[in-house]
Amino acid sequence: MLKKIKQRKERKIKRVRNRLFGTTERPRLTVFKSLNHIYAQVIDDSNRVTLAAASTLSKEISDELAKAKSKVEKSKIVGNLVAKKANEAKVEKVVFDRGLNKYHGRVQAVAVGAREGGLKF
Repeated sequence: MLKKIKQRKERKIKRVRNRLFGTTERPRLTVFKSLNHIYAQVIDDSNRVTLAAASTLSKEISDELAKAKSKVEKSKIVGNLVAKKANEAKVEKVVFDRGLNKYHGRVQAVAVGAREGGLKF
């Protein structure tokens, strides 16, 4: 049973990922959501390099995260941080990869925070 569920998740991820590919001029902003934390990375798939990464475990934003009341607010802060790090790596445009998650709630908050931070997608 668990094997079938895992295979179904992998198919969903591949379905989304087949349409997206991060290049040098437009890397891929991917989001991974666990029960307690959220992770965002800017990945250049052609060179197989992670250009920027941020999560709710990042020490730079620990003070801001302590003040945030909900996971959605924390996700928005993470999106803003990954955008700042991407701008430092001279990345302005990205392709948004939501993985198997719906564009809703925390995933949407990461996208909004990244847009506020200066990323375009």
